[in-house]
Amino acid sequence: MAAETWIRGIATADWDAVATLEAAVYGPRGLSEGRAALETRGRVSPATCFALHHARGLAGYVLAFPYPADRCPDLLRPERTVHRSHNLHLHDIVVAEDLRGRGYGRTLLHHLSGTARAAGYRRISLVAVSGMETFWAARGYRPHDEVTPPPHYGGNAVYMSRTLKEGRHHGAKQPAAPHDSHA
Repeated sequence: MAAETWIRGIATADWDAVATLEAAVYGPRGLSEGRAALETRGRVSPATCFALHHARGLAGYVLAFPYPADRCPDLLRPERTVHRSHNLHLHDIVVAEDLRGRGYGRTLLHHLSGTARAAGYRRISLVAVSGMETFWAARGYRPHDEVTPPPHYGGNAVYMSRTLKEGRHHGAKQPAAPHDSHA
């Protein structure tokens, strides 16, 4: 990652920029949630939500939080429950359009995976939207045909997950506490 770019926790002052990035990516697909809902997702697990900061400002983010395996968060409702689970749900990962193709998304994903391993999560799940199933499959995520995402994720949404390999991640800072149930 370039010296002018680093990953840090999401600060209160970041939420306008997070909402702007999210709206740019998901708005045209009818999947934008808005700032208030995004903030609730960040509040349930601040140790697994990160900002990609660039010299010019916020350049990307990742929102992930513990969620029961084989279930999907409701896009139409704010997240209010802190679930106890060994499954970490990758809700959003976005990099600013003008910075894509430089490996920042891969860096965010690697950072999240390392943090998840260090915190004792056993798997990461997500809902691939807008035909992104192939993209996620190339990164080790496998579809679960038995899990049907709610219709508000779009007609071709696919629930996917990957098991985390045991190992140590040296870049994880202040990992979330381990969780005891589900998964």
